[in-house]
Amino acid sequence: MTTNAFHNLAAAVADLSKAMTPEVRYTRLLDAFRNSFPCDAIALLERDGEVLIPRAVAGLSRDTLGRRFVIHDQPRLAQILHSADPIRFPADSALPDPYDGLVEHETGDSLYVHDCMGASLYVDGQPLGVVTLDALRPGHFDEIDYGVFQAFVAVAAATVRAAGWIQRLEAQLERHHLIQRLNVQDGSGEELIGQSLVMQQLQHEAETVAPSDLPVLILGETGVGKELVARLIHRHSSRAREPMVYINCAALPESIAESELFGHVKGAFSGASDDRMGKFELAHEGTLFLDEVGELPLPVQAKLLRALQNGEIQRVGSDAHHRVDVRVIAATNRDLKKEVTDGRFRADLYHRLSVYPLLVPPLRERGEDVLLLAGYFIERNQRRLGLRAVRLGRGARQWLTQYNWPGNVRELDHTLSRAMIRALSVASRRDRVIELTTQHIGADGARMPHSDGAHIAEAVNDQRPLSEVLDQTRREIIQARLRAHHGNRAAAARSLGLDRGNFHRLLKRMGLN
Repeated sequence: MTTNAFHNLAAAVADLSKAMTPEVRYTRLLDAFRNSFPCDAIALLERDGEVLIPRAVAGLSRDTLGRRFVIHDQPRLAQILHSADPIRFPADSALPDPYDGLVEHETGDSLYVHDCMGASLYVDGQPLGVVTLDALRPGHFDEIDYGVFQAFVAVAAATVRAAGWIQRLEAQLERHHLIQRLNVQDGSGEELIGQSLVMQQLQHEAETVAPSDLPVLILGETGVGKELVARLIHRHSSRAREPMVYINCAALPESIAESELFGHVKGAFSGASDDRMGKFELAHEGTLFLDEVGELPLPVQAKLLRALQNGEIQRVGSDAHHRVDVRVIAATNRDLKKEVTDGRFRADLYHRLSVYPLLVPPLRERGEDVLLLAGYFIERNQRRLGLRAVRLGRGARQWLTQYNWPGNVRELDHTLSRAMIRALSVASRRDRVIELTTQHIGADGARMPHSDGAHIAEAVNDQRPLSEVLDQTRREIIQARLRAHHGNRAAAARSLGLDRGNFHRLLKRMGLN
């Protein structure tokens, strides 16, 4: 072992006993690797079930941290993960490389990988993850000392295990304090993609309130991911083994809202041919997620309040009471305080639901999280479309971070999905790296991701069927109305002269829900 490698290894071992965040710990570990085994890119990935999650990278595009590599879709990573010894792939290997298009060159361009090796991080006979090294020059790793490399891999495995222990101990300590104060138990967890300070604070608050069983009111603009936050809270709660039942209050006409929430008995009304449980009974001992709760009609709000206060519900048409044990999480894009002032929302129900409010920040306030999310969506669609590799061009990355994203994360997802379809339509082959440009995203000239105009000149030369052209026009008009009414679906539906339920179904058909 060279003196340089020995010092790097000793420093990595010494870090095991030091207090630091997992991100800093993993970054220092990769620095020790790179200083001992020079390479163009290196990544540390942790196993989470059937997925490998990047925890730290160097030399790879930043959006790599937002990607999730499904093991059975990545033959190279699968071989590395399940091998007891390091694996090096020949330069002419036919197996697709997960990092093609992601390695950053000095020019800023992402190129193909030509020399690839990696090792599984085994602890107690179980693979916790992998470390991978990549180079753009064939034969780059010809002179590597595998004995020294395996010593570093052993330290890497110990680092991952130590980081896991520390995280679990910290979580147990926090849960212990919550249990003493709130007399509840906690459960397992889930992640939110994002490393900005506002998202770290949101995740911390969500994980803190989750074990408490308190009602939570999730606030935020349309498309920011309020349902994802609700699911995170549920999975961190003591109710995680029970279902989280979802109900969209905006899609509930007043005539059936009571039945949907509380159920009904046979013969209670025309069409009630059988007894039926409502959402409260389905969510017994679990979580009930009331999405767009601000859209509930006032009469239904009164009945919901009684159920929350007493823990009892009555099916429509029945005098019998049913006890239910339900944790309620609600979400809205409305300003409920103003709705209360204007008489459109009950003050007592608002106070019952907003015991612990959580504000999900809009995407424009999340900085470079947009690139992590872009990586996540691209990797997901890449698998769906059967593509080898998709990368973001430099101009596209710059535009993504500068655009205001009025539709937030949902708009980003739809924008990238459309961009990948456009790029695929002009790509010569699926087995090459496809680069997404500003033209594919729709950012060139006046064509923004959501353009309000009817593009007459483009429509004249459009060779698509009329139904597809009309669907696109409808979609753009609906998006424009939603923006004009700040994401308020009920108001947008009224402005279009549509019933709220029909408008919700139209949004679903158009892929805008």
